[in-house]
Amino acid sequence: MAASPQLPVLVVENDLIAPIGRLEGWLREAGAKIELCSPATGQPLPAGLAGYSALVVLGGGMNAYQDEVAGWLPELRALLTEAVRTELPTLGVCLGAQLLAVATGGRVSQAGTPEYGSQLIAKRQAAVTDPLFRELPITPDVLQWHVDEVSELPPGAVLLASSPVCEVEAFRVGRLAWGIQFHIETTPEIVTRWAEQDEELLADYDLPAILDRAIRAHDDVAEVWQPVVAGFVALAADPAAAPGASAGPRLLPMAGSAAPVTVAEPITDAAAIRAALAAELQASREPFGH
Repeated sequence: MAASPQLPVLVVENDLIAPIGRLEGWLREAGAKIELCSPATGQPLPAGLAGYSALVVLGGGMNAYQDEVAGWLPELRALLTEAVRTELPTLGVCLGAQLLAVATGGRVSQAGTPEYGSQLIAKRQAAVTDPLFRELPITPDVLQWHVDEVSELPPGAVLLASSPVCEVEAFRVGRLAWGIQFHIETTPEIVTRWAEQDEELLADYDLPAILDRAIRAHDDVAEVWQPVVAGFVALAADPAAAPGASAGPRLLPMAGSAAPVTVAEPITDAAAIRAALAAELQASREPFGH
């Protein structure tokens, strides 16, 4: 079913350094009507999600628990809880994914090894039947820039992708809410600003190499992830098209709400893929990195 050109999608920008970027064009091309909310500028979040067809929550420099830094985070976590409970199609990016996990019973911690720049991730077996991830290549291109990670998935969540150093790169909680630890929305200009801002933090890294590879990876990231965004908007237009749809009202309990994991023929073992990708991580770092 084609997405309606008037499909209302709420996009939350948590930080001016992590704007909507290329997602704006991708969402509009897929038929979304974007309502952009930037609480960091003082714009209030909506009291609820009635009237929206989907929710997208972007990244930011704060962590998922820093309510004293970003006073709107409790309200945003409540919106994410509502979105999962009511099966509103939801996409959390980086911090947005971490907030989604915390809002639904998971935990976020400082990453053992931060990830920066262009990387590959590995799909897990459950991705075979996921409405958004099933058509992805086994090792899709992504852009990483994070020091925190989801250390414990919410109850009933489905792990969809991992990397050599980060177990939870992508997950689904409930039937229609996805979290991705990596970035797909960036532009070369956005990543350049991040590199300039984090120059001291990345003193032990080969920052010029990281930035060069990240800039060059944007076309590959777009090729892989723009169709995923289009699929997300299509699900927002027709949520019943997703596996596990019911004829009744779109309302779920928080626990045990995930769609069944496939028992069909598995893809290549994810642990082996992650081991093979370890060299990819090292390629963007000096030997004495973090």
